[in-house]
Amino acid sequence: MSTPMKLGAVIITMGNRPDELRALLDSVAKQDGDRIETVVVGNGAPVPDVPPGVRTVELPENLGIPGGRNVGIEAFGPSGADVDALLFLDDDGLLPLTDTAELCRQAFEEDPKLGIISFRIADPDTGVTQRRHVPRLRAADPMRSSRVTTFLGGANAVRTQVLAEVGGLPGDFFYAHEETDLAWRALDAGWMIDYRADMVLNHPTTAPSRHAVYHRMVARNRVWLARRNLPAPLVPVYLGVWLLLTLLRKPSGPALKAWFGGFREGWAKPCGPRRPMKWRTVWRLTRLGRPPVI
Repeated sequence: MSTPMKLGAVIITMGNRPDELRALLDSVAKQDGDRIETVVVGNGAPVPDVPPGVRTVELPENLGIPGGRNVGIEAFGPSGADVDALLFLDDDGLLPLTDTAELCRQAFEEDPKLGIISFRIADPDTGVTQRRHVPRLRAADPMRSSRVTTFLGGANAVRTQVLAEVGGLPGDFFYAHEETDLAWRALDAGWMIDYRADMVLNHPTTAPSRHAVYHRMVARNRVWLARRNLPAPLVPVYLGVWLLLTLLRKPSGPALKAWFGGFREGWAKPCGPRRPMKWRTVWRLTRLGRPPVI
């Protein structure tokens, strides 16, 4: 008999949702199978009281979502090497089913090239999954599992071998599109990503634009994402498509001003190392239903 995959969990918090955090930690502890070692990272804030056995790391400043999660990864050794896979969970989420961890183990064990699993996010009151939480273009049926080309940042599992091979999340992004950056690098290295409708994280329905920096970060990081990862001929195509889509959505004047400010910032500031994906990866993304121009 082979040894079951060892799972860890990384949760970042600003310390402002202690009740939700405790409920999430309880739901992780109730998962079937071997115990999941959990690390809570206080991202520039003290960590609220947590159950015995849960490790904590308190950062003196807010490093952003990818930066905080990277600290959580390293708490499990270099690139998370102390475990086989890591769950990344939002601190106001909840695992309503007790078999999610076992389903993750089974999925990774059955498919050696599966690198990342994206969970289905459902509203705890209505059970509804927002269209934007289905990481593919054909998102009308959230109950359909499939191969995908990106994943949801606060509801996923990542094989640590992927992190060791392609690196962690881009810390400078701070917020927005860091998942797609990691996803593209993983796909370029030959890994696959699955969206699994049967692996559920309950999370209250919210609008991403509730964050004050949303429009600027989205635009800036979209430029960085393209500059870092796309073959040169596709960079203007990808950004041109997203410029058009943004205008078609008719954002408010202040939102559009913030968006264009972020777009300019994306060109003016360093984006980090450039490692354009192979053209066969472009074709692979296209066959999976999302060519890297949208």
